[in-house]
Amino acid sequence: MKVTAAKRIQVQELTIKSSFLNRNVTITVILPPDYSNKPYPVLWLNDGQDLIPMMVPQLLEQAIQEGVIPPVVTIGIHANADRLQEYGSSSAVDFKQRGAKAGLYAAFFIDELIPFIRKSFSVSRDKRKNVLAGWSMGGLSALDIVWNNPDVFAKVGVFSGSLWWRLKAYNRGYKDDKHRIVHQMIRNGEKREGLKFWFEAGTDDEKADRNKNGLIDAIDDTIDLINELKAKGYSDASDIQFVLVKDGQHNLQTWAEMMPFFLQWAFFR
Repeated sequence: MKVTAAKRIQVQELTIKSSFLNRNVTITVILPPDYSNKPYPVLWLNDGQDLIPMMVPQLLEQAIQEGVIPPVVTIGIHANADRLQEYGSSSAVDFKQRGAKAGLYAAFFIDELIPFIRKSFSVSRDKRKNVLAGWSMGGLSALDIVWNNPDVFAKVGVFSGSLWWRLKAYNRGYKDDKHRIVHQMIRNGEKREGLKFWFEAGTDDEKADRNKNGLIDAIDDTIDLINELKAKGYSDASDIQFVLVKDGQHNLQTWAEMMPFFLQWAFFR
């Protein structure tokens, strides 16, 4: 186990063997200042290898010290070379057969990772105090896992989510956006009572505008997904937060800049 320090925050790096993924998974654990034996809220993050470059320990330290959020335990799950297979939607692979291991990743998360963390650290089992988030493909994965496990999580954060994830290529039968996988998942599923959703998209996330309506696809796909959620009965006022970042890009810098706003939404006292 490798341990480093960021002020009074404790940062640990450890490894868990996954039978579902057939590999060792590296985990970054960030413990709050004065960590003790009490059930802390938990922030679960995909792409845990990005936490240090994004200065997440320092952002957490500041938010906790300023009283913006309570002390939380943060778990970052590192991706590896199989990222485009392990992330995605467990309901279907995309048109390039990516996401084939998304169901296995979800099983690892629920059946191996969470029990391991709950055995090893003082964390809350209350779903209202468990939040999962990710960026890009990791955001798509987070949404998929939370939607399918509403008994475990109450909130999900999606930074520049790959919500374009689709069954058909644009030049191979893609029509009217009906082939977007996660939109279908929401549309065809029952409402998960109590779930809350946070979305971020940047005006410079990409350049593509497939329907030529003046909005880049990243924004269009997010708005369309929010509309699917609203059709299920979720409310803009209480259940959905959408942050549109002017000049925001598809990179760690933009996501790090938005992290304090997400933390406040996720764990506001």
